[in-house]
Amino acid sequence: MRPSQLCPRIQVAIAIMLKAVILIGGPQKGTRFRPLSFEVPKPLFPVAGVPMIQHHIEACAQVPGMQEILLIGFYQPDEALTRFLEAAQQEFNLPVRYLQEFVPLGTGGGLYHFRDQILAGGPEAFFVLNADVCSDFPLSAMLAAYRRQPHPFLLLGTTANRTQSLNYGCIVENPQTHEVLHYVEKPSTFVSDVINCGIYLFSPEALKPLRDVFQRNQQDGQFCLPPGEDSSGLWPGAGTIRLEQDVFSALAGQGQIYVHLTDGIWSQIKSAGSALYASRLYLGQYQLTHPERLAKHTPGGPRIRGNVYIHPTAKVAPSAVEHTCVLHTIVGWGSTVGRWARVEGTPNDPNPNDPRAHMDSESLFKDGKLLPAITILGCRVRIPAEVLILNSIVLPHKELSRSFTNQIIL
Repeated sequence: MRPSQLCPRIQVAIAIMLKAVILIGGPQKGTRFRPLSFEVPKPLFPVAGVPMIQHHIEACAQVPGMQEILLIGFYQPDEALTRFLEAAQQEFNLPVRYLQEFVPLGTGGGLYHFRDQILAGGPEAFFVLNADVCSDFPLSAMLAAYRRQPHPFLLLGTTANRTQSLNYGCIVENPQTHEVLHYVEKPSTFVSDVINCGIYLFSPEALKPLRDVFQRNQQDGQFCLPPGEDSSGLWPGAGTIRLEQDVFSALAGQGQIYVHLTDGIWSQIKSAGSALYASRLYLGQYQLTHPERLAKHTPGGPRIRGNVYIHPTAKVAPSAVEHTCVLHTIVGWGSTVGRWARVEGTPNDPNPNDPRAHMDSESLFKDGKLLPAITILGCRVRIPAEVLILNSIVLPHKELSRSFTNQIIL
């Protein structure tokens, strides 16, 4: 008998395992979503019909080898978040867990604090996604780029025009190797038209520079403690790590950070206005990704114009395009708008003639005046018949009796 017959060859398949981390922040980060964030935490705010972070989870779940998705933030785990996590686990057949920070730890502190949970099981790499971005999430393309050229940090980048680039983290890359040579977060002068999308792929080695920042923070903090205080314990601020300033800026040009450029959809979601714009971007993608979510014209039903999502609990009358006008507005749950009323806002959409344009950073006020923006009606607001509500924010449970323009109705 041949030796191979005496000792049959045992083949062992080694599965490549990946994880994903979604940074969801906390309640103090959702101030530009008020009054909407009074009712639902910002990460669960509906964008194109589903919670904001469901778009992230759907993208992660489609990557072969994805084993676990972790949410990191400092929200108190309430009923809404618990229900969402349970539903996501059932829908995607993946563990989806929430890890709560004891205090806000910055964009990198939570990654280091929960490093053992992230590295459990020995993942090849892990994605890190900011919750407040809208994207088509080219995660498989990022993974392919990482496997061709493995390095601790891979950033997703896109282009912006010169003026708007100042509102983002700017990346100077080597055009041949795509190494990040220089990184500046929100520079005061033009640095580069390549900006950081807030979507990353890290190797396990990426946690070592975070450890170095943590130890440096702890050492610096001990020198800053008031006389007489015990310096042997952990300085409370040591855990706060800013990925952009403390890691990317420091390590740029050292062969550790690379960028993968995308020309797909991307936008930040920092306010209710940008959420409305992000909804439009996602609805445009639904023709390819989720056609079942788009409303279809049915005999005797409402007239559908463009890409429209209708919530399963909503009933839209065939005559819904008559009598009342609602434009560029978010209407909270349980609110009503009277006949012949007009509720309208002013969108802050990017310049359609500039393919590299993004939404401008939105501020509510300038020179003490409320800037024109989308109109927001909080939950259970009543708008009477034949009034105009323009560029205004109405807090929940208000019953209006007249028209308002450019006001916050408390």
